[in-house]
Amino acid sequence: MANLVNLEAVSKSYGVRPLLDTVSLGVGEGDRIGVVGLNGGGKTTLLEVLSGIAEPDDGRVSRTRDLRMAVVTQRTELPAGGTVRNAVLDPLGFRADHEWAADPRVRAVLDGIGITALGLDAPVDRMSGGERRRVALAAALVQELDMVVLDEPTNHLDIEGVRWLADHLLARRTALVVVTHDRWFLDTVCSRTWEVQNGKVEQYEGGYADWVFARAERARLADTLEEKRRNLARKELAWLRRGAPARTSKPQYRIDAAEALIADVPQPRDRVELTAFAKRRLGKTVIELEDVSLDIGDRSLLDHVTWRLGPGDRIGLVGVNGSGKTTLLRLLAGDLDARSGKRVQGQTVRLGYLSQELADLPGDLRVLEAVEEIARRVTLGKQELSASQLAEKFGFPPNRQWTPVADLSGGERRRLQLSRLLMAEPNVLLLDEPTNDLDIDTLQQLEDLLDSWPGTLVVVSHDRYLVERVCDEVYALFGDGRAKHLPGGIDEYLSRRVATVAPAPVKAPKPKSSAADQRATGKELARLERALDKLTKREAELHTALAEAATDPDRLLQLDAQLRDLLKEKDEVEERWLEIADSAQ
Repeated sequence: MANLVNLEAVSKSYGVRPLLDTVSLGVGEGDRIGVVGLNGGGKTTLLEVLSGIAEPDDGRVSRTRDLRMAVVTQRTELPAGGTVRNAVLDPLGFRADHEWAADPRVRAVLDGIGITALGLDAPVDRMSGGERRRVALAAALVQELDMVVLDEPTNHLDIEGVRWLADHLLARRTALVVVTHDRWFLDTVCSRTWEVQNGKVEQYEGGYADWVFARAERARLADTLEEKRRNLARKELAWLRRGAPARTSKPQYRIDAAEALIADVPQPRDRVELTAFAKRRLGKTVIELEDVSLDIGDRSLLDHVTWRLGPGDRIGLVGVNGSGKTTLLRLLAGDLDARSGKRVQGQTVRLGYLSQELADLPGDLRVLEAVEEIARRVTLGKQELSASQLAEKFGFPPNRQWTPVADLSGGERRRLQLSRLLMAEPNVLLLDEPTNDLDIDTLQQLEDLLDSWPGTLVVVSHDRYLVERVCDEVYALFGDGRAKHLPGGIDEYLSRRVATVAPAPVKAPKPKSSAADQRATGKELARLERALDKLTKREAELHTALAEAATDPDRLLQLDAQLRDLLKEKDEVEERWLEIADSAQ
């Protein structure tokens, strides 16, 4: 099967810096490729060369004849002076609303990305950057395509929108090349991964989880080869010193793959220990909202709500765009007053609040000086770091730490803002979309720090991976004046949203079932219950096997695939049991 696009020995530089260096690769029909790498490493350049927006300096790019391709990058422009209708529907030739409304694909895209809520006649010139990106994404997805190229499509989408986009792309046979830092999206959608680094593109099978394992294995092999080289050098030196008798001696090499792979992995979070430590730092009272009412415009966000954040609480706050998450965070931070009720803050609380807006940074200082302005050393959980070490964790290697703050990009300023926030050693952190503008490596460093951070944490984020890793509880805003606790986490939030948005079907009256039908239903329910018991038992056995196979990477992958298949089968059996039980009522 021929590729849709081929890159042959392609090179591309900006200034003296090569971003792509003799890169050769291809995109085949139905490929779903995730592109990862450090910020500024060449991911967007690769997409632009691949799609024809930018020409390579050297090499050749070939595409199949009559290739239907849509591209949405961070530089995609919408027609000036136009409306959403002009950008999305007019290119398809729709002249009346009933024409596009009769097309299920178009209707699904407009609803799924939130374009219907924006309004088809809304002028694009007056929209925010996030709204314009959503319109550009919709304009691409409503088309019949062979290939779609997307740069950070999950930015400006809430958790619900990210899941819709993943489901939509999986349901299409369109080839996909996507740059994103959303790890859940990568793992769900992509079947291959390209890593752009140092001008080269490394290719891996599988999504995010497979790429992480492969990268760890590659690092382990590199360390092994370096150790072998050093051992050979030592052996040669010993031979030279000891003379001919030493020539017969052979060094023994022992490579412990599992230890090498897990050497730098943080230990699982000890909730009891962290909570106890947080209580010693914070006491009993952290932040409490007592009988609070708060409005957004003419809409009630909180209606006589009492909510107490305790020491060591780790809370993820979710909701659709515009539901009031940022407003609630500002109330918790004390930046906003409630209409009624009161906010109580403990005397020992040292609050750290990261807003979505870039804080004023000292433009006359260099990066390291700006971090050291807060403190020279910081203790985060059990880690003690210098200002330089923390800056390096947030993507500022030593050579970048002397860059003037005024010369930093938006993403770099965001990372500096996070560094300064943590250098102040707060014991309560309120983070509003902390993953914005962070690449995957920096996200991993942030999560490692937060995972063992002993304090109270509230995170607003559409990054499902981050919320599920660093938070113990999830609260959601559904627009009913409450902050609802969801024991089932994000999965429960999404299922509730589906139940809220989807209209309740009108059920026809059920005919009375005969005694024979009731007996047959009872037998089927009993059979399904036995099957569920067996699957649950097998699930427990697989979890035990996974724990025992921690040092065997191949066995781990095999067991993980078995567990995924089993969980899928278990879901199907549970769904069938619910259907039969419901029909029997």
